[in-house]
Amino acid sequence: MSAELDAAPDTPSIHRLGRRALSLGAAKAFDFAIQFLLPVVLVRFLDAEAFGEYRLLWLAVGTVMAIATLDMPASLYYFLPRSDASKKRLYINQTLLFLALTGLISAWAVSAWNPWLPEKMRALVARDATVPAFVLLWVVAALLDLLPTIEERVRWQAVSTVGLAALRAAALSLAAILSRELGPVLHVLLAFVAFKVALLLGYVVRHHGLHAPILDRRVFSDQLRYAAPLGVAGALYGLRMQADQWVAAALFSLGSFASFSIAAVLGPLMNLFRLSVSCAFLPSMSRLEASGDIHGMLDLNSRANLMVATIVCPMLAFAFAFAEDLVTLVYTATYLPAATVMRVYIVGIAALVLETASITMLLRQGPFVMCLNLVALVVAVALDWWAALRFGLAGAAAGSVTVIYLDRLVTLWRIGKLAGLPLRSLQDWRSLGLRLLFAILAAVLAWGVVARYFAGSGPMVHLAVGGALLAAAYAAVAECFGMGLVVAPWRA
Repeated sequence: MSAELDAAPDTPSIHRLGRRALSLGAAKAFDFAIQFLLPVVLVRFLDAEAFGEYRLLWLAVGTVMAIATLDMPASLYYFLPRSDASKKRLYINQTLLFLALTGLISAWAVSAWNPWLPEKMRALVARDATVPAFVLLWVVAALLDLLPTIEERVRWQAVSTVGLAALRAAALSLAAILSRELGPVLHVLLAFVAFKVALLLGYVVRHHGLHAPILDRRVFSDQLRYAAPLGVAGALYGLRMQADQWVAAALFSLGSFASFSIAAVLGPLMNLFRLSVSCAFLPSMSRLEASGDIHGMLDLNSRANLMVATIVCPMLAFAFAFAEDLVTLVYTATYLPAATVMRVYIVGIAALVLETASITMLLRQGPFVMCLNLVALVVAVALDWWAALRFGLAGAAAGSVTVIYLDRLVTLWRIGKLAGLPLRSLQDWRSLGLRLLFAILAAVLAWGVVARYFAGSGPMVHLAVGGALLAAAYAAVAECFGMGLVVAPWRA
């Protein structure tokens, strides 16, 4: 990768931002592919009960991460581009200290010492201190996933992402193959995250040094005041997005919950592309907001969303059309109930193409987002619980999907009001709609051909032929309509 990826602090061109986004996207796509394929090994060497416990662990970790970080690492997007070297070191030290403290609290929360720990989690942590220790280090290690990108060392971030993904997948697969038990897999996870923390500290030492100042009460108070509303809002959003999984874990067996959690695997795919693009754009968006160019910031966001839609829409359409084949090939027919749930999730994931979190963060709309997510969390849990009891496993996802659309509508209304722009001017709706329409038409064509001419073939053939047809049809239309990743400004 070119050294220009780690370019200077001036606002880069849209082409350079696009290259940065593609670099991060490629690394995160590799990470996602590896973690998507990891269950191919785990479901074949762990029984359904043990695999259900493994998925439950990651649900608990996801819940912890939604709360424990309080958006302090992400707050560095706001503070570091505006700070000198000494101030940068202070902000990073304060963030590390904060994560270590919340990591300790999180470790207690997932330990047997917590009297309110759910019964299914209690069986998981009863073995030893592996899970609490893992959670503590995982919270601290979260800074490594953002810090190099925030400092626009995109090449460093991409290399570390790829290397860590490969190491984690290889180590966990080997542990599962050799032991066929969950315990050794958890021990390997602990060793992996310890290595990741060591890598984080090595990065900080090299680029900033581990020395004073460690904490400045006034500066820390300002950082916390900035991050806390967004962090609480993010925590409520994270809990809302995981509510359906906790409902499924509470109402259904561990085996059924494993199928349900598998269906949610496409959520990280969306986050992968959203984060890759928004992380590359955020430093420039932050500088534009600081200079008062709100419309320029919104234009960058719109173009970032189009980049994401260009790639993600055909992938989601493909997964919707061939859900049964995907589940059967990757996770075996044991987890086939996940296919219906996956389709429900895809309907909701499509709305997440519209990334708004970066805008609300830069406009310091934490209190608004916090209130919105609190209401959305209550509504989502109620709808998920009711639908799960009425419609079964797939119903548990219905409430969360409904709330996603309501959330995006209200948030865009708020952004438009602050920017003085109507809803129709906040995004290039026509281009977004065309990308979605063409992806759906390509998926219908691919599914129709496979169903007619390859009905007797196995999942591998269905996916290979269907994927090739969909990609060819979508690429042809994209070429005809000029739907490239680097898009020109659209607002007059």
